[in-house]
Amino acid sequence: MTTIHDLPKEDLFTGGHTACPGCGAAILARNMMKVFGKNTVIYNPACCLLVFGGTYPHLSWKVPYHHVAFENTAICAAGIKRGLNSIGKDALVIGMAGDGGTADIGMQALSGAAERNEDILYIMYDNEAYMNTGIQRSGSTPYGAWTTTTPTGKVIKGKERFKKDMPHIMIAHGVPYVATASIAYPNDLLTKLEKAKNMKGFRYLQIYATYPTGWRAAPEKTVEVAKKAVETGMWTIYEYENGRMKINIKPKLDEDGNLAVPIKDYLMMQGRFRHMSEEQIEVLQNWVNEKWKRDMAIEKAFH
Repeated sequence: MTTIHDLPKEDLFTGGHTACPGCGAAILARNMMKVFGKNTVIYNPACCLLVFGGTYPHLSWKVPYHHVAFENTAICAAGIKRGLNSIGKDALVIGMAGDGGTADIGMQALSGAAERNEDILYIMYDNEAYMNTGIQRSGSTPYGAWTTTTPTGKVIKGKERFKKDMPHIMIAHGVPYVATASIAYPNDLLTKLEKAKNMKGFRYLQIYATYPTGWRAAPEKTVEVAKKAVETGMWTIYEYENGRMKINIKPKLDEDGNLAVPIKDYLMMQGRFRHMSEEQIEVLQNWVNEKWKRDMAIEKAFH
């Protein structure tokens, strides 16, 4: 198992970028490149990571890096991989995008690449909104969350729909490997990155990446917020491989099988949820409990 202590000292995603304090995507990029190494090609669409790490003439990546258009991540990564194969070169090709460029704008290309089982690794860093363009709602934004397009007032009190379940959508494509992870659990994250690196075919990883600016949270609480998401069941850490699903980190449950840590403990750490009424919190708590029971049932069914 790869651990944080096994990583090389050299940074292939360097410091000096302009990410917001506490940015989960920057934490992810730095550590994933220590796992992937120099024989890696990165494709990145319009997103925060492009703006703070890849805007010409300043570049934080010390590996080949490409940027084209918002909706094209998966197909461009697949094209790069096929192009390298055609000239006899082998490299790990990564398509890396935020939730807007994955769950919404990039969904068509992503589904096509998965259906064809393209030999690429696709990473979605999930900060739950279009943060680069002004904190607008995405399909990955949670129920009740404030964004600039789900304002809070007398009529609308945050997002009225629940978070899109992208990992299970990708599992339904029958790809070799799907996993979720979090920046708050680095050893689990690094192990999955290493596993995905050494596999062939289409691999999909969705990483919970805290974003204090858009979430209205304290930057120094980045890891604490991410841990609380797992403890309350807002984020489930699991992997799907060879037709089997395994939950890797299980939160505490009460005697009725419900999550022991109330969802309110997570919500009140962030300004984007502080407007929520007790009724809204109860709706979200019930949804999270049902989601957790469903995930456990799926894990049991796969075994």
